[in-house]
Parts: sequence; structure tokens; C-alpha cells
Amino acid sequence: MAMDVVDYEIKGAEMQYVEVELDPGEAAVGEAGSLMFMDAGVSMDTVFGDGSQPQGGLLGKLLGAGKRLVTGESLFTTVYTNGSSAKQRVAFAAPYPGKILAMDLRQLGGQLICQRDSFLCAARGVSLGIAFQRKLGVGFFGGEGFIMQKLDGDGLAFVHAGGTVARRELQAGQTLLVDTGCVVAYTSTVQFEIQYVGKIKTALFGGEGLFFARLAGPGTVWLQSLPFSRLASRVFAAAPQTGGGRTEQAGLGGLAAGGVLGGILGGDDDS
Repeated sequence: MAMDVVDYEIKGAEMQYVEVELDPGEAAVGEAGSLMFMDAGVSMDTVFGDGSQPQGGLLGKLLGAGKRLVTGESLFTTVYTNGSSAKQRVAFAAPYPGKILAMDLRQLGGQLICQRDSFLCAARGVSLGIAFQRKLGVGFFGGEGFIMQKLDGDGLAFVHAGGTVARRELQAGQTLLVDTGCVVAYTSTVQFEIQYVGKIKTALFGGEGLFFARLAGPGTVWLQSLPFSRLASRVFAAAPQTGGGRTEQAGLGGLAAGGVLGGILGGDDDS
């Protein structure tokens, strides 16, 4: 399928969204649940898989859906098509604080490897696939980096990164050690491996985990300062851990609510 060439505008600071301008007949593919708004001339069609290929056969549908299921994404994507005779706009919002990156796959060698939850939307024609890390160590210890998404094509794709984004250009032989969750995306020429931190004391008490992602050039790497997994773990750690018990205040509130409810039910019985 030919790539649609779309215009876009990224708006906002910490909570960004991207507006995609569609000419008549053009379409964009969005991750399920990412829509912010769309003009009245844009029509929606939810499809199996990534929406990059014609949905002509059952086998093709199942293969496309299976790719997304393995990467942890929804079975469905939504295709937004401009069926009118004028330009129309559709917008996609980031799911948590961070930055939206516009990736021109034509300038990146036609392929980009990214974290499985970072894809936001793309021009119609960009294909979403699976990028398995072949080395055994990555499979056992890679965490977020084991199964990643592969974006193929020569159009625009939009990727979301948490917090602040750092872009690093790695020369041939240059190596970068990164927390596995902080890797957003990298070009296909970059080699990705898992490396042990090296010291037992650091591994047990350093707070950074047992392994690093080892990225070797040449190629481009995009990093995020706030992976969603880190944000979620901090929120969970700060939440009150009451378990099955109740605080005194919650207990009193529960008793009061129970008394009111009992009074109402008792009144109904009396009547």
C-alpha cells in the first residue's frame, strides 16, 4: 500500500497531542484509545491488526492481530479516513506526561525499533510488526526490551516518550549503557544486548536492577527520562497499603454508612 504523506503539528508542553492534517482520501492509523478529536469529515473504521494492509482475508487479519497481541497491544487499531472534498484534521493525545516524536521512516532507513507501548499513530501505509531480540540473555533478563515493535515504511510515525527525551547519535563501535525501560526507540543498525551490572553489591542495593541495555552503534537512539513502568511503580509505592484492614477513619466512615443504610432498610421494613 502506498504511503500517505500527511502534514502535522505537535502541540503542548508536558501533555502533548499531535494534529494530523488529511487531504481528501488520505488516512491515519491510531492506537486504540489515543483519539483526542476529529473533524466531521473524517470517518472511523476499527480493524484487526495495524491497518497497514488490506483486510481481504481471514488469515491476513489473524496474522496482523497476532503481531499486536504478542507485543502487548490491543488486537485492534482504528483507521481515520478523510472522505470529504476538503482538508480535515484528526488529533491523537499522549497517554501520560512526556513528548511526542515525529519519526520520518524514510530518513531512518525505512525501519524503526521502538518500545511496545510507545507507538501513538502513523500515516496509512506504515506497517507495525514484531522485533524479537534474538540473544538468549535478552529474552531472560531484558524486561521491556525483549519484545519490541518494528515500524516499517517510508512515511511518518509518531512515538510517545515519557518525561524528557534524549537523542544520541552513536558512531561505529560506540557503546551506551541504559536502563532497559528508558529505551524508547533506535534505528535498525543499532545492536541491542543485555549486560549484567557487574557487582553483586551494586546489583542488590543499587536500586537500578541487575541488568543494563547495551546499545552499540552505528545508529540513532532515543531515550526517555520517565518510563511508564517507573512512574507506575512510584505511584503504587506511595499509595496507602492497607491490605484487607481499614484505617480508623475509614472504619468509622464505614460504620456510619452502614448505620444510615440500616436505618433506611429498617424503615422500609416497618412500613
